[in-house]
Amino acid sequence: MLNRLLRATMTKLLGPIASLLLRLGVSPDVVTVVGTLGVCVGALAFFPRGQLWVGVLVITAFVFSDTVDGIMARSSGRSNKWGAYLDSTLDRVGDAAIFGGLVLYYAGPGDNRLLAGLALACLILGSVVSYAKARAEGLGFTADVGIAERADRLVAVLVTAFFADLLDSTLLLGVVLALLAVASLVTVLQRMLTVRRQALAAGEVAR
Repeated sequence: MLNRLLRATMTKLLGPIASLLLRLGVSPDVVTVVGTLGVCVGALAFFPRGQLWVGVLVITAFVFSDTVDGIMARSSGRSNKWGAYLDSTLDRVGDAAIFGGLVLYYAGPGDNRLLAGLALACLILGSVVSYAKARAEGLGFTADVGIAERADRLVAVLVTAFFADLLDSTLLLGVVLALLAVASLVTVLQRMLTVRRQALAAGEVAR
């Protein structure tokens, strides 16, 4: 949902930055790698110490690189399969770092097994959401369905972690993590059912 609603707006806002980086000779791939490193540092350096709001600010400063590198690739004519592969792969690394940082905090200093478990569930199910689509496309099917796409999950967890830390409310973050875990599970099931219908139509399901 957020991908569809915000893509055009973010392209307009970040377009000048992308143009500047291209003029400076920066490669889209470099932006992808630097952005991922920034997200990982923000999540794994600050979240495990309980500095959630600081970590969110650092992550936010780098997370938009995912949009900038795409704009750069398209406007410079450098869009290619390698760039798409690198971007998708490093997206998974950044996502894992964010939820992994929360797991480390709540399994350690935060001392909240429930939130640690919910964050872990989001980490695992988020990876399966992405894999379910990638594997479907690798087999010639499509799985462009689901109520919990990457942008939705990221915005939800980052905004909630920021305010939960400022307000000292583990309940707020716990509720959102639980909802994200459920939404991710539903998305996995939606994609599995979508691929099964396509496989049935193509005669690719054993009866």
